[in-house]
Amino acid sequence: MKLVFMGSPDFSVPVLDALVEAGHEVLCVYCQPPRPAGRGKKDRPTPVQSRAEALGLPVRHPKSLKDAEAQAEFAALGAEIAVVVAYGLILPQAVLDAPTHGCLNIHASLLPRWRGAAPIHRAIMAGDPETGVCIMQMEAGLDTGPVLLREALTIGDEETTGALHDRLSALGSRLIVEALDRLPTLSPEPQPEAGVTYAAKIDKAEARVDWTRTAGEVGALIRGLSPFPGAWCDMDGERIKLLGARLVEGIGDPGVVIGPLTVACGQGAVKITRAQREGKRAMEADEFLRGTQMPERLG
Repeated sequence: MKLVFMGSPDFSVPVLDALVEAGHEVLCVYCQPPRPAGRGKKDRPTPVQSRAEALGLPVRHPKSLKDAEAQAEFAALGAEIAVVVAYGLILPQAVLDAPTHGCLNIHASLLPRWRGAAPIHRAIMAGDPETGVCIMQMEAGLDTGPVLLREALTIGDEETTGALHDRLSALGSRLIVEALDRLPTLSPEPQPEAGVTYAAKIDKAEARVDWTRTAGEVGALIRGLSPFPGAWCDMDGERIKLLGARLVEGIGDPGVVIGPLTVACGQGAVKITRAQREGKRAMEADEFLRGTQMPERLG
């Protein structure tokens, strides 16, 4: 098919590759504009822009699609369909209506659960046993459109957002190719009204560990915020990022260190499997402990 691809972060890159490999004609790639990054604060293109340019595809990165000129330029491409995955801009109705077959979105949750910005983080933080990918026909509402295809994945007991992100990206890449191949035969299913939840953007204020919570809640927070922004705790006045956790048996006052990187919670305990000191790289537990004198309690 002749399509427009709209995406920006790392999650979207394997999807673009899959569409090209499947033989679809990518008329243009839309992504977020380059933004200052790194120590020099030089403009850095999004991962999708970098990959699209390497593939020799035309790239556009408008700051908005609300003005008539941008909408006319989009419509003039004459796309049969647009594929949207983590693009980062709201699509006005004129853009949604421009492609012959509309716009398809790859959403990393089992809709209607976790509509919105951070579905992978929220699924792990909430302790969901599974998540997945939906291929959805886009409409004006926030992730409210009918679903063409869906597939579930089990969330591992120690799986982090980083690991789940990669699995869901691969799944989305496979499902969108299947959806485009089967498009004439697929029947869109309206989302049920029951079970709607919203995946709000992650607020850094959520990242401090509260050891009075249950071990299950603490572990889910640590895994859900790994690798970014990273859950953290206080260790003798130093902020330590906690990037991996396993539930273990143990009893003690909340925050008390009861074993090697093992901390008591309000109920149960967690063993920290990966951590990072300020100004240092992330380390597995054994390496972290070799250079660290653990206090009696973490704050």
